[in-house]
Amino acid sequence: QVQLVESGGGLVQAGGSLRLSCGTSGSTSNFNVMAWYRQAPGKQRELVATITSGGILNYSDSAKGRFTISRGNAKNTVYLQMNSLSPEDTAVYYCYGYSVNDRRAYWGQGTQVTVSS
Repeated sequence: QVQLVESGGGLVQAGGSLRLSCGTSGSTSNFNVMAWYRQAPGKQRELVATITSGGILNYSDSAKGRFTISRGNAKNTVYLQMNSLSPEDTAVYYCYGYSVNDRRAYWGQGTQVTVSS
């Protein structure tokens, strides 16, 4: 069974930084796309950043210039470096992976990020 597991969330003061990590367990093909989403209380889940297997990056407007997504050397790992955090970034952050070969998308269970003012 394939599982995506996030780590690195926590409580940080405004202006601080956090680095989220996501690893994959179980047998699966390489993810063609990996991404980070987030969901704040009372809001819909929203895309934060994506990265393709070819290295194409995409960021939401709120993430541009502050967050950096990258893939690790290990298969199906992804990171999100978050700088200049603000209370508006408080949310549960979810890791996402999609495999064209498997025709499946996978989600992690989420990691809480809380930014205090």
